[in-house]
Amino acid sequence: MLGIVHGLTDLFRMTDDLSRARLGSNDPVLRISHFADTGAGGIVRTFDSLPGMAQPGESIARVIIIPPRETAILGTEIAPKWSDWLIGQHAGGAVLTSICGGTFLLAQTGLLDGRRATTHACSVPNLTALFPAIEFDVDAVRTEDDDIITVGGIMAWTDLALVIVRRLLGTAAMMEIADFMMIEPPNREQRFHKTFLPDMNHGDTAILKSQYELHARAPAGITVNDMAQWSGLEMRTFARRFHGATGLRPNEYRLKLRMEKARELLEANTVPISQVASDIGYGDIASFRQAFAKEMGFRPSDYRKKFGHSLTG
Repeated sequence: MLGIVHGLTDLFRMTDDLSRARLGSNDPVLRISHFADTGAGGIVRTFDSLPGMAQPGESIARVIIIPPRETAILGTEIAPKWSDWLIGQHAGGAVLTSICGGTFLLAQTGLLDGRRATTHACSVPNLTALFPAIEFDVDAVRTEDDDIITVGGIMAWTDLALVIVRRLLGTAAMMEIADFMMIEPPNREQRFHKTFLPDMNHGDTAILKSQYELHARAPAGITVNDMAQWSGLEMRTFARRFHGATGLRPNEYRLKLRMEKARELLEANTVPISQVASDIGYGDIASFRQAFAKEMGFRPSDYRKKFGHSLTG
């Protein structure tokens, strides 16, 4: 995805300009390179923002960024040319990083085995099937070790870029470029940007009937007993089959639907939080605040401040 490659290049170039001005120096602080597979010539540097700095035999970068492809799984290789190159870079001291579907190629090196990593939520099933030794955290926008960083979501490239700037040049440089580009410092989570999309392709018609009934009604006042009755199954059988079909216990599923409705109401910014709690079945606003904070990582009021849509501007 060349837009991301060019976006990263521009961000690092502007960081270099801003840092030079802040430091009152003409000396460059960042060197930006692009690498490409040239076929018979192998993987070589094809763009260099400071070509005069090249040294004979130079081959190891400080940080390698693997950008995403439009079709993420195409990032894996039959012949591990890039994978071997990345392993060599890592062995030489380079920090390896990946964005979104770029994690496929990073995973193929084997360097993520036994580690926590992230990627775009839609890629997790394929990645988990291909690389079961990796612990994928679908809620995290970023996972960060000393030598490997992964970010999930296509636009998370800005988070990665800021983390790299912070590592190489410090917090002041990171905040400076973040303010200049009007982007948030890297403290987000994917769960704030995901909609609950439950599995309805599991083939269990009794459970599917219960799901359809639940989705067709307001979440307030519905019990697990109601859900079991809609399925036509005895409670214990229903609970077991529901978990097997959806990956969630009935109460967990019901809670996610309630929190999804709460998110919609909070983002719409039209009703008091006490009314939001009531609309999704909480008579006690304190219990709603606690449940929402546990599920979303924000108190309802803070979530509204961050994600609410103004209707007056």
